[in-house]
This record gives sequence, C-alpha cells and structure tokens, in this order.
Amino acid sequence: MMETEALDSGLGDADDDDFDEAVEVHDEQLPEHRYIDRELSWIAFNQRVLELAEDPSTPLLERANFLAIFASNLDEFFMVRVAGLKRRIVTGLAVPTNIGRAPHDVLTDISTTAHALQVRHAEAWRDLVRPALAEAGIEVVSWESLSDQERADLYDYFQAQVFPVLMPLAVDPAHPFPYISGLSLNLAIRIRNAKTGRQEFARLKVPSMLPRFVPIPGSNGSSRYLPLEELISENLEDLFPGMEILGHHPFRLTRNEDVVIEEDETENLIQALETELLRRRFGPPIRLEVTDRMDDVMLDLLISELDITEQEVYRLPEPLDLRGLFTLTRIDRPELHYPPHIPRTAAAFQPADQGGRADVFAAIRKADVLVHHPYESFTTSVVAFLEQAARDPHVLAIKQTLYRTSGDSPIVEALIDAAERGKQVLALVEVKARFDEANNIVWARKLEKAGVHVVYGLVGLKTHCKLLHVIREEDGMLRSYSHIGTGNYNPKTSRLYEDFGLFTTDPQVGKDLTRLFNELSGYAIEKKFKRLLVAPLHLRKGLLRHIDKERRNARAGKEARIRIKVNSMVDEEMIDALYRASQAGVRVEVWVRGICSLKADIPGVSDNITVRSILGRYLEHSRIFAFHNNGDPQVYIGSADMMHRNLDRRVEALVRVTSSEHLTEIQDWFDVAMSDDTSSWRLGADDQWTRHSVDAEGKPLTDLQEYTMAEIQRRRRPRAVR
Repeated sequence: MMETEALDSGLGDADDDDFDEAVEVHDEQLPEHRYIDRELSWIAFNQRVLELAEDPSTPLLERANFLAIFASNLDEFFMVRVAGLKRRIVTGLAVPTNIGRAPHDVLTDISTTAHALQVRHAEAWRDLVRPALAEAGIEVVSWESLSDQERADLYDYFQAQVFPVLMPLAVDPAHPFPYISGLSLNLAIRIRNAKTGRQEFARLKVPSMLPRFVPIPGSNGSSRYLPLEELISENLEDLFPGMEILGHHPFRLTRNEDVVIEEDETENLIQALETELLRRRFGPPIRLEVTDRMDDVMLDLLISELDITEQEVYRLPEPLDLRGLFTLTRIDRPELHYPPHIPRTAAAFQPADQGGRADVFAAIRKADVLVHHPYESFTTSVVAFLEQAARDPHVLAIKQTLYRTSGDSPIVEALIDAAERGKQVLALVEVKARFDEANNIVWARKLEKAGVHVVYGLVGLKTHCKLLHVIREEDGMLRSYSHIGTGNYNPKTSRLYEDFGLFTTDPQVGKDLTRLFNELSGYAIEKKFKRLLVAPLHLRKGLLRHIDKERRNARAGKEARIRIKVNSMVDEEMIDALYRASQAGVRVEVWVRGICSLKADIPGVSDNITVRSILGRYLEHSRIFAFHNNGDPQVYIGSADMMHRNLDRRVEALVRVTSSEHLTEIQDWFDVAMSDDTSSWRLGADDQWTRHSVDAEGKPLTDLQEYTMAEIQRRRRPRAVR
C-alpha cells in the first residue's frame, strides 16, 4: 500500500540508525515495571466522572447526568474492552497485558475494582443525588409511598400505555429459556400455579421505548416519578392471572458487542459489516447485573441458563441501569444545570454588517483561522464553510472524511447539495466507527444516491483523521481551502466536545491533503508530507524524533519542554521516549482525559513529568503536541491519541500550527490548564489520581472551561494573524 520512508517535516536530518540505537541503549536504563495497567487506568478515569457526580458544588441535574455518563461509559467498557480480553482468552490468543499480567488475572482485577465502583455509583444515587433532588422538588419515589389515588392513576396509565406492549415469556418444558438482549432491563419472575402447585420462571423485558421514570399525576407543582420497572412489578397479577407471584427481581445482561471484520476475506465491506452487526446482538454474555435482594434460587437459574460465571455477576443496590437518569436531566429547571453557554462566532468569521452573512473564504484568505469548539461555534465556522462551498459556483471540488456524524447532519446535506449542483464531491465514510456503523451505512448510501463519490478507506485501517478540502477557481488559478480538526464533523457533539479546527489556504497544506485524499480514495503511494504528520507510517516516527530532539537539547544544556494533550496515553514506545526525555531534564507536561499508562512517580525516571486530567461540563477531546524546539515552537493539532491503534492501525493526521498568535493562544491555554491554581486531577504516588478543586482556604480553584468561555467571549473583533 505505502512504503515507509523518512518523514520530511522540518525535523532535521537525524540518522535513522543512530536514532534507533539511542532508543535501544536508553531502554536498558528504564525499570521493568514502568506502566500502569490500561484497563484499571480506564476504570480510574470513570471514577473521576463519578467524583463529579458526588461533588455537591456540581449543579444538581448535572450530577445526575454524570451518574448516567458513568453507567454508559462502563457499559461500553465491558462490551468492548472486557469482551476483547475474554475473546482472546477463549481463542487462545491471550498475551500478557502492558504490565505483564495474565489476562485471567486482569479480569479478576477488573471484576473487583469495577464491582466496588458500581456499588459506590449506586450509593451516590441513593445517598447523595436522589435526596438532594428530592429537596429541590424532584422526587423518585417508591410504590409504598404513594397514596391510594396516585396508585389508581398510575394503574390507569399502566393499563393504557404499558400493559399492551409487555411480553411475558414463560420458561417450562414447552418454552425454552428466552434470549436476553444486551443492556435490556428485565424482570425475573417466579410464579406458582394455584391449581398444580408447580413453580415456574418467567422473564419480562422492561420496554425501552417507554419513559424509564413515569411522572406521577397530580403532584401539586413538584416533579415526582416512579421507576417503570416498579410500576410493572406492582401489577404483575394482570400479566399472570390465576398465578401466585412468589418473587420478582430486576436483572440486566451485558454482551460482547465489539465488531470484528476480516476485510481481506470479503469483497463487499458494507455487506460484511451489516452481517456482523446482526451477530453483535447475539454476542456472548460478559456481565450480569442483579439486585442485592435477588434470592439464590433465581440467581442460580440465571447463571446456569446464561452460561455466566460467578465472577461476572454484579450484585448492586436498586435501581439497575442508571443510564435512565439521562431522562431526568431533561427536566426544565435551568437553575439546576450549568449556566447556558451560547458559542460565539469566531472573530474572523463575524460578518461585517449585523445580520449579514460572513464570507468564509475571504476570511481564510486573509489569514489562518483557529477555531476552538464549543466555545466558538461549529455552525458558523465548519458548517458555514461547507455550505458556502456547496453554493459557490467557483468551487469545483469538495473532499471530506466522515468518521461520526449526527442523524440530521447539515454536513451530509451540504455534500449532497454540492453534488447536485454538479461539483466533484468525495466523502470518505468510515463505516467501521464503533457503535456508529449502522448510522454511517445509512448516510453512505444516501450520499451515493445523490452522486457523491463515497469510499470506505483502506483495507485493515480505520480512517480517523478529520479533514475537509475545498478546491476553488480564482482568477484562472486553483486555490485550496483546508480544514483539519481534532473532532468529528458532528454538529451535535460539537456542542459538548472541546476541539480545535484550523482553516488555512496554505498551498503546502493543500498539496498534502490532495496527496492524502488520493491515497485514501485510490492507489496512490505517497511517501512524504510537508506540514502534516500522517499515520500509520510517518506519525509515530515524527513524534519520536521531536521528543528525542528535546532530549538532546536538554543534554546540551538548552531549554527543553514537551507538552502533550490527548484522550489516552497508552503506547509504550511513546511513554518510554517521554521517560528518556525526563531523565535528560526535559520538562514534560501530559494532559490526559482518560487512560494513562505513564507513571508519574518513578524516581530517576519521571521526576520531570507532570500529569493532569480535567473533566467538566465539556468533554476534553482535542489533541495537541507541542515542542519547545530551542525557541522555535513546533505545535501540532489533530486526531491521534497515543495508542497503538491510532499510531499503527488508523489513518490519522496532525497539522503543524504556524501562526505566532495561534501558537501563543495554545501555549497560554496550556499554561492555565497545568497551573496549580486550576482545578484538575493530578496523577501521583501509587498511580492514584487526586482531585484538587479548592485551595488551602477552601476557595474554588480556576475552572478551565469557565475560564476559556470568558476569555473567548471577550474577543471583540478579528485580529491580524501573520
């Protein structure tokens, strides 16, 4: 496909053999146990999410939202990471983890840690958030606490809206144990036939299309709700007339829902993926959640029928599946949410006349534009850029990568509009984007029907880079308008995810994108890029050379510093390079949202490494790689995390930021994030994350996201960028 060649990106002329030899020599000086287990580090990340829910200073309905996020995160962790470990064990392909532990032992560690955290999560709802909501007039109540009239009203609702869609399934010699779908909430019911005295088991699925929390009529101004499963449980006699209800307990099953496709063995990727998505529904069980009140007889039956181990059983306080709290967070109580924030149009894209429409092309021609979402609007930058390109008669071609996008995406509509206007339009749709596969297939087919050239990337690689390239004819010449981002082209998540995007007319960036899109859509073999670092062939080597250059500068007595912001820091080769830089005296600052396998407490190895994590109302999502470079900063933004898959099994792209003003903006923002005066979690001794949110006097530390909001709101007019 491509040939490996030295990267040409202003990195100097370091000899490859000398570089590899230096790495090998320094590896011998690093201690054996120098990584944190990646799975346990992910669980530590989700604990940080839980700590936001436990924090009384977090707005109340946002606390409920973080409880729901925790539950959703953990579901995906089990469906993908735990499922992957189990699959490798079963297939005999299991290898030691990044810390050298056997997968069986890691599964035990995960079970112990995740179980304790799930209990803590349930207790946070029961003891902290639920009582606080009740004080604020939002009550989740039990059946026992209702008046006779309220029960009667709810029974009417049950008969009219719930009973018709319920499907009880009996288990007896004529009815085998039913299939239990992944993540569904169910009731396990034991009944006795009044005539024969025979005991039977029945399963009832709680309908997911109905509200999880049922409003109680006539609550006199307060918001009162009853969990749907409790309403059903209290009316089981209607479902089993003539039977005695002996017991009923909620339970929930998690299945392996990862998708594995052998692309080399199939001619049609879409058909293979659709087949695999059907199989996903029937993946093997990997976790059984039951209430701590479930009796042993019923639990033993579930364990036997579901073919699950005791280790995979999670006994938890009710209610199960707190993802349902997402529905409560939509209650219209603004004072219980974060204060509303309306993204500001980036200064460069603000129209000259109030109420007018900005000329996005003219703004980008004037100077590079760096946009910071969600503080600055995605709609008035990226969407406006693409919609103007679709309408502009001088635009000849549009090329874009789509990894995840929303169901009613204006991005897709703009591409369709451009194709219908006769422009050349190329959309690289990554149909293998996890859990968005089905959605992306739908949009890929819609684009194809409109005349868009749709391609699905390279065999064996996910295309994860965020690229948009517009070719426009101006004065008889072709000019490139380029956008390289750190986040998906998704208008919905752009309001929640923190990301950067760079707009530029730099001819070199245009050439790089032309080459890269040719490689993705055809059979071009591109060997070099000038202003981009591109995975899987050049990005790893390019970053390693930058890191090693800082190490050599430090050894030579020069100032040296590395700053990296990523979602995950896992790759051992990159971590070792940062350890070596630290040993040489380089100041290394790592800002990571999720997994971090790098240790910050190894004497003589990580003394100069600082690790921070910031979580809040927005999901920190941008990736930044900044190198001091002896006073000539080299700063990149893009889509790549420090994980094996990003560096070796995905198409990723980082673009070098060259504007002095943009470099200052990124460095100043990083200064605030890493300051001891800013609220964050700090990685310290024994691989523990400690939250620092107040100072010695108990006053709140700076909230980075609120600070950034305020800074960007203060920008009044476009500034010259050179």
